[in-house]
Amino acid sequence: MDGIDIRRAAGAKAKGKRPWFLADAQTERVMAVAMAVAQELAVTRERLDTVERLLADGQPVTAATIDAYRPDAAAMAERQRWHADFVARILRVFQQELEEVEQQGRELDTEALASQFAE
Repeated sequence: MDGIDIRRAAGAKAKGKRPWFLADAQTERVMAVAMAVAQELAVTRERLDTVERLLADGQPVTAATIDAYRPDAAAMAERQRWHADFVARILRVFQQELEEVEQQGRELDTEALASQFAE
């Protein structure tokens, strides 16, 4: 990487006040770490999918061929389904809480919901 400081770029943050979605900073930090790990896993999964497709096509598997690979429409659709399922599994606890609120017919109080997750 010519002239790019990877560590500095990875640590970059947006200007302004950080938005908080959960009740306390510790919970928010844990969630941020979990989501960063999930993001890295998703990227790894895409690269593995690329390796599998290259092997199935009889192509050499090198860093260059992996980086140059461009999935066709069918492969993109499969990847999108995998990503949707993956995110749904990760955020299942939030979805279940929302469904419970909807089933009880009450309005969603986001502050109360955030404090419940922080406990």
